[in-house]
Parts: sequence; structure tokens; C-alpha cells
Amino acid sequence: MTTVAIIPARGGSKGVPRKNVRRVGGVPLIARAVHAAVAAERVDLVVVTTDDAEIAEVAAGAGARIVPRPAALAGDTASSESALLHAVGELEASGIDVTTIVFLQATSPFIPSAGIDEAVAAVREGGYDSAFSAFETYGFLWGRTADGTAEAINHDAAHRPRRQDREPHYLETGAFYAFDAAGFRTAQHRFFGRTAIIEVSEASAVEIDDEHQLAIASALAPLLETPQPIDVDAVVTDFDGVHTDDSVLVDAEGRETVRVGRDDGMGVGLLRKAGIPVLILSTETNPVVRARADKLRVPVLHGVDDKAAALRVWAEESGIPLERVAYLGNDVNDLAVMGLVGWPVAVADARPEVRRAARVVLTRNGGDGAVRELADRVLDARAR
Repeated sequence: MTTVAIIPARGGSKGVPRKNVRRVGGVPLIARAVHAAVAAERVDLVVVTTDDAEIAEVAAGAGARIVPRPAALAGDTASSESALLHAVGELEASGIDVTTIVFLQATSPFIPSAGIDEAVAAVREGGYDSAFSAFETYGFLWGRTADGTAEAINHDAAHRPRRQDREPHYLETGAFYAFDAAGFRTAQHRFFGRTAIIEVSEASAVEIDDEHQLAIASALAPLLETPQPIDVDAVVTDFDGVHTDDSVLVDAEGRETVRVGRDDGMGVGLLRKAGIPVLILSTETNPVVRARADKLRVPVLHGVDDKAAALRVWAEESGIPLERVAYLGNDVNDLAVMGLVGWPVAVADARPEVRRAARVVLTRNGGDGAVRELADRVLDARAR
């Protein structure tokens, strides 16, 4: 039996433009969904069906197989079910016998892999035909009648029982669904037959349909997710505000000096010793940047106006995929670069918008051991 997780992700989202490649916790939404499916033990294959080249590139880099989605199935009115049926047909035409389908939505940034496994088990072994994620709620629901009058939906408005005296309801999260493939072909809908509720935490139920919800998800990410090993093949850093505390001393002749930390220098040396390439990438033109890079014996690109373009060229020439690069920054001119790499990292005292864009926010400030902290975490990942 083959259990396939399918993630439909079209490029033409309206409420949040380019939504599926927008980042939460420094990771594109489509990549987060792929990671959740890959981490599920009961999923055999992860597929993304998309009409968009950028989404396909990001999803493939995260570990998904790509099924091109026809334009006719990628418009505003196209259903998710139509995309799923097309993807299953393409997989079966290539010789894959799809027996169980897991349908994931990338608009849910906190999909629990354990919940996916529970849903698959319910369908494959628990006697259910379909399953979906939901969280328990005791909320009083209301609607409006035709004349606008409030109307109680799931309770008697004249009687307000205590929570412990009420039966809960379950609110669908939209994060994941699982169903028998044969039954889905017949029903052509995600709910059919005997349906199981897979209970998940309310914290995992964030669904992104507008910019406000995206901001909420970004704020929640560092609170909900445990620190991950920073497993990368290269480390790239800004200079001012990263190797320094972003201050400068100017003498009477206008000469500038900065303060750097020996601890950070040791971290760079340890990375070099481990064979991990390090690059300093800075817009600063001051010769002190090159002098420090020479001292550390690492390459430097400084006086660079377009840091993102420079990093693309360096990564291509070095043969290092951008998703395998950690970039450490602190200010708004780092945002474009952070949006390119797999591991955008911020120093503790970075600008708020930089911290929101980061996959990891360090505990140390720029010029006060942040580079060493990043180096230690990269080396720890190598040692595992």
C-alpha cells in the first residue's frame, strides 16, 4: 500500500499575494507543509501539485515530488479535489499504486506530523473511510436570521450551562485530511463514508488567508516550535551589527574603527577547520571589513549594493544550494538575502522585521558572540 501526501499550491493567491512562498519562522509555507509530511512516519511519498515554477522549486528543495498542475485546475474557482484527482491520476500513470491520500494545505503553517500519522492509521487500520483535523471547542456559536437578528446555533440561548456540563464541538482546522483513495475517486469529495475526527491542539489551527493572520503566525512560530539543528553547508554573514555592535568610533581625521569579538573570530575559525565555507557579505565600503575578513582568512564581498544577487552568484560558483546556506543579519538591507536562503538567522538585537523574517533568532547580540553562537549550532548539527 502507498500513502501519498498531496499538497495543492497554486501561484495565483489573491488575499496574500505569493502566499505559498511567504515565510513563517523563516520558512516558506509550502516548505513547512512538505517538512510536516516528510516527518510523518506513515507517509510514503510527498507530492506538490502546482502551476508555479517558484513554488515547484521551493517544494522540490524541501523534499517533494512535483506534479505540474494544468492551468484549467489552477484558477480561482478550481477545487482542491480536482487538483488531488489529477495528481493521483498522474502518479498512477507513472506506476504508483495510491491507496491512501493525505491532503495537506500549505496555508496551515503548524501542521503536526503526529496528527498526520494518526489520520492515516484511522483510515488504513481503524475502519474509517476519511479523517480530518479539528480542535475541541466549547464556544457558543451564533448566526443571523434574514432580518439580522442573532440566532443561537449550537446552544439554547436561555440556558447557559457551565463548561464542564456541556458536550464539546470540534472545529475543523483545514490543516490535513486523509481518505481511502478508491473511496475518494467515487465520492470526489474529502468527506465520505465513516469519518474520523483527529484532535489537534488549538495552537496548531492557525490558517492564513490574510496579512494579519500571516503576522500572527510569524509571532507564534518561535513560541510553538522547538529549536532545530542548523544543518547547513555554508555560513554567510553581514558585517556591521553582526561582527560588530553596529557602532563606530571616528577620530579627528575622520578615520573609523570598530570593535569585534575574539569569541566570534574563534567561531569562524572552528567553521573553517570543519570545512564549512564562510563568507562575509556587506554593503559597507570601509576597509575595516576587508581587514577583518583577511584576519579571519575568509572571503569577503563588501561595498555590495545588491547583496541578494551577489549571494546567488557566490553560491552558484561555490556549488552550494541556497537552501543549504545560513545567513546571519541584523538590518533591513539583509531581508532580501534572508528571503533566499534556507536558514535566515537574526542576531538578538536585530530590527523587528528582521527577527520576524528569521528562521532562528539567536540569544546573543551583534558584536557580542552572535557569530560564535551560530557557529556552535552549525557544528553541533554536524556532530549529530
